[in-house]
Amino acid sequence: MQFTSKQRAYLKSLAADLEPVFQIGKSSVTPEVTTAIEEAFNTHELIKITVLKNCLDDVKEVAITVSERTRSDLVQVIGRKFVLYKPFKDEPKIILPKAKKNS
Repeated sequence: MQFTSKQRAYLKSLAADLEPVFQIGKSSVTPEVTTAIEEAFNTHELIKITVLKNCLDDVKEVAITVSERTRSDLVQVIGRKFVLYKPFKDEPKIILPKAKKNS
């Protein structure tokens, strides 16, 4: 999903108070980590993940890989943390600001 700057800012503001729910270490992005993150999206639409210093992979690359594997949207990468968004299919709890229509 392409976010507008307003939508991205809204998600970032919601994520500011979130504690990381996962840590990715030296094993990097394993199938087990991917599965656990996918399961977290059953109860959360927005999650923050920390990439530990012992993970030798680039944080942005890890974030993109996790985003692709979980079919979620990368909201931001800041330092060694990143935020992912995946709305609930039936009843999303996070309502994004509407994108403006081009006139």
